[in-house]
Amino acid sequence: MRILTTWLRSFLPQLPVDDRQLAEDLTLRGIAVEGIHDLGSGNGSLFEMDITTNRVDAMNHYGVAREAAAIYGLALKPILAQLPAARPAESALSVQIEAEDACGRFTARVLRNVTIKSGAADGPISAEVVRYFSLLEQKQILNAVDATNFAWLAMGQPTHAFDLDKIVGGIVVRRARKGETLKTLDGVERILDPEDLIVADHAKPLALAGVMGGWDSMITTATTNVLVEAAWFDQVAVRRTARRHGLHTDASHRFERGADFKAAPLASALVSSIILESGGHIEGDLVDVTVPAVERRTAKRKPMALALSEVHRLLGATIDPEGIDAASTESILKALGCELATEAGVNWRVTLPSWRLDLDREIDLIEEVARVYGYNRFANTLPAFAGAVRELPNASVEDSLRQTLRSAGFHEAISSTFASAQDAAETAPQPGLVVPLGNPLSEEAGVMRPSLVPGMVTMIAGNLHRDVADVRLFEIGAVFSGTTDRVDERPALSIGAAGQAPQSGPHQQPRGLDFYDLKGVIEQLLTRFKTKSVYFDNFPAEAGITPPWLHPYRASRVVVEGITAGWFGQLHPRVAAARKLKEAVLVGELYLDRLFQLPVQKPAVRELSRFQPVRRDFSLLVPSSVRWAEIDATLHSLAGSGVRELVDWRVREVLPDTRPDTKPGGETKQEKTVSGEYSLLLGATFQAADRTLRDEELQGFSQQLIEAVSQVGARLRS
Repeated sequence: MRILTTWLRSFLPQLPVDDRQLAEDLTLRGIAVEGIHDLGSGNGSLFEMDITTNRVDAMNHYGVAREAAAIYGLALKPILAQLPAARPAESALSVQIEAEDACGRFTARVLRNVTIKSGAADGPISAEVVRYFSLLEQKQILNAVDATNFAWLAMGQPTHAFDLDKIVGGIVVRRARKGETLKTLDGVERILDPEDLIVADHAKPLALAGVMGGWDSMITTATTNVLVEAAWFDQVAVRRTARRHGLHTDASHRFERGADFKAAPLASALVSSIILESGGHIEGDLVDVTVPAVERRTAKRKPMALALSEVHRLLGATIDPEGIDAASTESILKALGCELATEAGVNWRVTLPSWRLDLDREIDLIEEVARVYGYNRFANTLPAFAGAVRELPNASVEDSLRQTLRSAGFHEAISSTFASAQDAAETAPQPGLVVPLGNPLSEEAGVMRPSLVPGMVTMIAGNLHRDVADVRLFEIGAVFSGTTDRVDERPALSIGAAGQAPQSGPHQQPRGLDFYDLKGVIEQLLTRFKTKSVYFDNFPAEAGITPPWLHPYRASRVVVEGITAGWFGQLHPRVAAARKLKEAVLVGELYLDRLFQLPVQKPAVRELSRFQPVRRDFSLLVPSSVRWAEIDATLHSLAGSGVRELVDWRVREVLPDTRPDTKPGGETKQEKTVSGEYSLLLGATFQAADRTLRDEELQGFSQQLIEAVSQVGARLRS
């Protein structure tokens, strides 16, 4: 944004500092001046400014002058637009707002018998316009067009001038109809989308509202009657229309960030006064149509409470002895356009200015006080603190999960809290409860993430596309569901992996990660909780239960205590193809809010025995239907009740069962496999904490172990 200091000083003739000091003071208050160019004697300086997107009110000369007035405590001259008396009209111009959600105000003024002049061909249009445009290197076109450009440069309000004789009937602000077209001022014939917001007459579209005017109704040197439009259009509606057509104009840049609802009548008067300097007259009164619902949420927001005690508590001490008192607080806020009324118990009720839609809470007002007062005037102190540091309820459990995943070779990552609507619809555990953002930065970040999966897939894809061969990531974060009125925040954990599986030995053949590798990691995570029932199941693809982001035949549900606690498996080929992923990617998500309801497994520490452990091996024959988990559970029960000296047991070897077959004459031939059983070599370790075990005790323990495993069908090989 380019700002002329001579134009600023026309609003602040008593400005007490030079241009360089003004630039420094504005920059310290967040209105950054990045470059200063001397324009010569009597012309002041040109400021190259970087105005943040939330401060659209400062993207013009009057807005910057308002900031300077607040800094130095000066009175700001108002913008004046002197208009001649209007001549009566035979009939008032018809203006109708059909799209009330996207257009909150529309003003229209009719100018008759005007003279359209070109600054280059017909001589000066307006001395003030010519001077400022020349210093800004702003191209002069026609006096009506120059007047609209002058208005947004001066006060930030976009306007537009139509050739009134090209308008049929009246004005209608509506959505486009399917099949409608509009040739815009850049000469491009555009096919309109039914969601486009347009200004139309009773027969055809005239302009993309808040973006660009139409070719057929533009001002030319042959124009004699002009309709001056100044309106308020919704940020989201303008942004979507502009992006659909690949346009970014001075008007859309400001409307997308929130225009001043009250500025339209003054901007219309300013534009009209410049046009009428070349001749013509006003016909009829200003037509001003407003939508009350939009006005209530912009220009007529409810006053908010501000307490001086909160200002002092949050801002702290200053280097000035007097500090920030009630008088300085009132002075700053009034200079910024706020209206203050005293009220018992809260110091002030503050009515917000219509041009500051970024002010929404008490803390916003306190930040404005600090900003204008000057951050450099606060003392370097640490904030006061009383009480003690308290750990979040589930912090220790999360740390335990992190430790487990790091031990398994995973790295923690953090992704964006936002997601696209398409990703959210595909990964939301509860369809239809996705929370949209009121003012999204982009379509890719239009909703609050209902799942960690989109972010995890994006991070894995980013690594793989940058030639990282093996990727193992996890994220613990919040996911969101509900509506814009009520948002529910829940913790979740996602894990993702791609590449080669770790080799357990030097002679193992390399292989890619598969479903069971991820299943093993999830089983490790679940051991951190005390559970009675944990199982994994899957469903046929036609059942429609498996989440659409998972491969229908390589996915599983995690069920803990009868409740779904998450899903995991291989990424769906369709999702992988959309991300240009050629290798298999494993992804899973656990619903931590459900797991946190379970008791946590706490490590038990026992003193190491000083006595000798004794190892015994048992060669068992086990039915093929019996799994190791059943034998393990039986031995666990035995160690917990009957034989506490049984401290360890593990599988030493598993082989198909073989029996010797002897030929006549005593010759033994090759052993053969007997179906229905397998051979298990079980290693058991016995150790007492208070004594050395005797042979007779070991024999008794061994007998009890054999009896225990016999309960599940295993028997000692004879």
